[in-house]
Amino acid sequence: MASVLSVNVGRPQDAAWAGLGYTSMDKRGVDGPVRVHRNGLVGDVVSDTKHHGGPDQAVYVFAREDLDLWGERLGARLRNGHFSENLTTEGIDVNGAEVGERWRIGTAEVEVCHVRTPCNDFKNWMGVTGHDNKAWVKRFALEARPGPYLRVLQEGVVRAGDEIEVVHRPGHGLTVSTLFRALNLDHSLRPLFDVPEILAALGAEGRAKIEEYVAATV
Repeated sequence: MASVLSVNVGRPQDAAWAGLGYTSMDKRGVDGPVRVHRNGLVGDVVSDTKHHGGPDQAVYVFAREDLDLWGERLGARLRNGHFSENLTTEGIDVNGAEVGERWRIGTAEVEVCHVRTPCNDFKNWMGVTGHDNKAWVKRFALEARPGPYLRVLQEGVVRAGDEIEVVHRPGHGLTVSTLFRALNLDHSLRPLFDVPEILAALGAEGRAKIEEYVAATV
């Protein structure tokens, strides 16, 4: 059964290695119900609001299976929330989810709309948590398993142990992994997303990049 293993939140903490001098990357699991609203989880505070947060990046998801994969490569056990995800999941291929796919979690309904792009703070975070961060951004990107950002369609309450029910799968076949490759690794894939249904489901940043590339190649 697909489920949420951990619901994770973070608040700004001083960090000399972070671009702003502070960060909310250290997210920790919380017990009990957590309210989900259109901008994210109650108790989770975004530090870098220029590049993160908002309705198109309300909830970040990463799979326990992918944490275990990276843990094997890094020679360490990565805890739930280690990659700053809000929801650590189990039993669902979050990178095989389609853009516009909708999930019911607890009493909330969410939609896959964007992907995480690794940044310098993520690289530095891996270093301060005791893991090899050499060329980390490149290593993470080449794997093309970034985990999706979710848009909140119906506000509600989630908690660890909640089932993840896929209530709508668009069927166009364009996945989180393919979107990541199109935006970051292989721009020639971008015309694949020039479909009204897909563009409507994408976050504003991804949609702008797709439209810009398609316009330039016409």
